[in-house]
Amino acid sequence: MWNRFSRVIRSFVGFFISVAEDPEIILEQNIRDMNDQVPRMNESIAMVKANVTLLEKEEAKYKSEVGELTGKTKAAIQAGRDDIAATFAAQLEQTKSAMARTQGQLQTARAAYDKAMIVKQAFLREKERKTRESMNAIRDHRRSQWQKKVADAMEQFEVAGISQTHDEMVRKIEEQTAVNEARMDMALNNVDQQRYEIEKEAEKLQANELLKQFKVEMGMVSPQAGGSAPEKTIGGREGEKTL
Repeated sequence: MWNRFSRVIRSFVGFFISVAEDPEIILEQNIRDMNDQVPRMNESIAMVKANVTLLEKEEAKYKSEVGELTGKTKAAIQAGRDDIAATFAAQLEQTKSAMARTQGQLQTARAAYDKAMIVKQAFLREKERKTRESMNAIRDHRRSQWQKKVADAMEQFEVAGISQTHDEMVRKIEEQTAVNEARMDMALNNVDQQRYEIEKEAEKLQANELLKQFKVEMGMVSPQAGGSAPEKTIGGREGEKTL
């Protein structure tokens, strides 16, 4: 009893594994997974681009501050206020240092964005190639499954003995037809053909005799040529008697 139950369990497990390992299902899921990766990749690239944009704005701000501090420093020097010029010069140096750091970060961010775009393009090309291969493989698999069904149907057709039954029935009908034709020939041979020929000739003579009588009555031939006249002609009036 336990062995039978274990076999049932193994058969169910095998069935679900075979369904899960269906190549068509796996390839279709791979296509969906690749399509799902595109929005996530775009989101990551958008974050990198946003970082580049922020650094560009920060660099522009520092450039503006550097220009202002440079102008203030020069104005203080021209006014003879070295103390104020020194303060502006110190701020200018700090701003330039911050701008340099920002520019370094901006260069790195731009390189990261360019690399991300290259990776995206490579991924999209690979995705397109794998999708095309997957669709071709799925079509081949479906065609193979259809061919398998046709082959199974043809095998079942042969196994069921339909061809053998068909040939047997055709042969049986041909035999019955041959037997019936032979019986018909035998029946025709048994008929008294001579009697039918005599009756046919008698009907022909009778028809000729009637034709002669019509010709005599119409005066087309003499009674002697037409043979002895009958006691009562066909076209005679009622009550007339022959001499």
